Amino acid sequence: MNATVTMDGAGRLVLPVAVRKVLGLKAGSRLILEVEGGEVRLRTVDAAIRRAQALLAPYRPEDGSLLSDQLIAERREEYRRDHEGA
Repeated sequence: MNATVTMDGAGRLVLPVAVRKVLGLKAGSRLILEVEGGEVRLRTVDAAIRRAQALLAPYRPEDGSLLSDQLIAERREEYRRDHEGA
C-alpha cells in the first residue's frame, strides 16, 4: 500500500485512515520510525518484535529450552569445574 502524506508546520504527519486500518493503529499505538538512505520506514512495535522473533527462530534450541537458561547452566558448570577441590 502506498499513501501520500503532507507534513504540517509543526512537523506532524497524519496517516490516512486506510493505512491506520491496515496496521490496526489506534490513538496511542507505538510505532518505530527508521531512517536509512533518505527513506523512512514506519512499523508497529508488534511487527518489529515478530520480525526479530522470525530472524532468531533458526537459533532456538530444538528442545524448546531458553538460551538464557542454557547459558546460566553452562556458566554454573564452568564455575563448579574451576572451583572443584579449590
